[in-house]
Amino acid sequence: MSALKVAAGIVISVGLLAVLLWKVDLQALRAQLANTQWGWALASAFFAVAGVWTRARRWHYLFPPGSNPPALFRASMIGYMANNVLPLRAGEIVRVWVVARHSAEGFWMPFATLVVERVLDGLAVVMILGSLLLVIEVPPALRWTAGVFLGLDLIAVAILIAVATAPGACRTVIIRLTRRSEWLRARGGAVFEMFVRGLVGVRTARHAGPIVAWSFLVWLTAAFAAWTALFAAHLHLPLVAAWTVLAFVGLGISLPSAPGYIGVFHTAAVIALSMFGVSHSLAFGYAILYHACGFIPVTLFGWVLLVREHMSLAEATHRPVGAPSAG
Repeated sequence: MSALKVAAGIVISVGLLAVLLWKVDLQALRAQLANTQWGWALASAFFAVAGVWTRARRWHYLFPPGSNPPALFRASMIGYMANNVLPLRAGEIVRVWVVARHSAEGFWMPFATLVVERVLDGLAVVMILGSLLLVIEVPPALRWTAGVFLGLDLIAVAILIAVATAPGACRTVIIRLTRRSEWLRARGGAVFEMFVRGLVGVRTARHAGPIVAWSFLVWLTAAFAAWTALFAAHLHLPLVAAWTVLAFVGLGISLPSAPGYIGVFHTAAVIALSMFGVSHSLAFGYAILYHACGFIPVTLFGWVLLVREHMSLAEATHRPVGAPSAG
């Protein structure tokens, strides 16, 4: 199944890149990239790295009070680097494992907080796209897509709320579903209990303010990364264009793709800029530049931190998820 997912992602990425290149004026693209404003490109790269730092700060408040999870920025940077070079978004597991090996909490605690983070990000993308509906004309197909994503996120939120507020009832459901297997009941129960503990942070009242504030900064730095990349590509568009790129890319990278979201990232950015009258060639040049401004610094910085961590990606991705922490 994993091999099929990897193959599907590669096919989608290659197919989308082929479509983009088929329509592009290669001479115009080459001239655009040669005239890149490198000062603005460096600013975009800075905001890309700063965005990982703000995510690490928010991640801290998703853990239970007093847990003081270690190495969150290091784990986040290594994880996003791994997403750039490994298939199936393996970086998400990598960053959980980096935290787990430094903590006595094991794997499932940071994994639970990661699930909460994914739900928060999904809601943010849908909220951004919903806000854009008020200021720009969004194609009906994308409105429908946003509605589907909103429905899925609301289901995920409902499940998290149920687990956080009524763990006893959820525990009973798990027992009934696993009643035919003692091993599965014991294993599922242990994972569920750790998952419940992993939700303590998000339901702690004094964490609500910091989570909202850092979530705002997470997406503001991401918007500035997209906006400064526009200036680097000589596209002097308003900030709303950067938010549009951000929302479309957020939806686009949910599709299967090759490592680094190749193809789906670029297609989403091109579609977003087409709504502001940007030609296909200029939009594709921007997509290449914007992707590189995030891909290159995060990958290089992540590799440096991985070396300092004295571990390999193979260790992080093949370690059994139920294994005890090495910390």
